[in-house]
Amino acid sequence: MEENVQKSCWGVTVWTVLAVAAALALIVLFNDADSAQQAAAIAQ
Repeated sequence: MEENVQKSCWGVTVWTVLAVAAALALIVLFNDADSAQQAAAIAQ
């Protein structure tokens, strides 16, 4: 029984990591250079 719980837990962990990575990739892809420069200018 414990093996099933561990397998399920790792499955959820892997899917969560992949989902976060995909979301970050989409944000980076759709983020244009102009807004990145503006953000850097505001930060300084």
